[in-house]
Amino acid sequence: MTIRLQHLLLCLCAATLGTTVQAQVLRCTDARTGKVTYTDGECAGGTAAREVEARKTPQEIQQEREQAAEALERKQQRQQAEALAAETDARRTAERDRARAAQAAAAVPQPQDYARSAECARSRRNLDMVASGLSRSNYEQDVRLETAQRQVDLDCLGPQGYADVERARANQPRVVVVPPRYPPVQLPPQSPPRLTHCGDFRCTDNQGNSYPRVGPGRFPGPGGVCRTNGGQAPC
Repeated sequence: MTIRLQHLLLCLCAATLGTTVQAQVLRCTDARTGKVTYTDGECAGGTAAREVEARKTPQEIQQEREQAAEALERKQQRQQAEALAAETDARRTAERDRARAAQAAAAVPQPQDYARSAECARSRRNLDMVASGLSRSNYEQDVRLETAQRQVDLDCLGPQGYADVERARANQPRVVVVPPRYPPVQLPPQSPPRLTHCGDFRCTDNQGNSYPRVGPGRFPGPGGVCRTNGGQAPC
């Protein structure tokens, strides 16, 4: 009964605020059965009527309407202020999160650019000097050139890049160049030298060699001092 009474009072109050006609609420009690009903009109015959809510004047109804409108406006203003505060708080939170993310990104160490370092430039210059100073290919110069190239790889690629290059170099097949083997040159047999002409101071043989004379009938030969014997060189 109490819930139904409250529901009826709320409905009657709403009807009172929505109309300009004066209204009242009557409690009707049936004398025979004791049943209680509420109405904003007249109680039925044979029931006892008691006024629950007094009649309101037009001024009171207008005042209630104005108060309800003011309360509704205050509620809307409060809701707008809460929405604005929530939006501002969310924007500030997002800005703080972006600032923290930027600080965290700045704190992360950036990878070193080895190719732009001074060590890389110095190693490249050294490699150019070694390459330009090569006159011919031999083992010592090849070792110097390979050492300079490995230093460039280390300084310009960094430790990790250098390790990758070394692994790739180790996996490459080694090429060994074997010089061609020529057969030995067979020189034609030569006859022993033979004097062909002698002058006052020197003699010449058939191979174009010249020998100064050291005395009558003698000249220095390949095996010592020789003597002429009919234009021959027996020594």
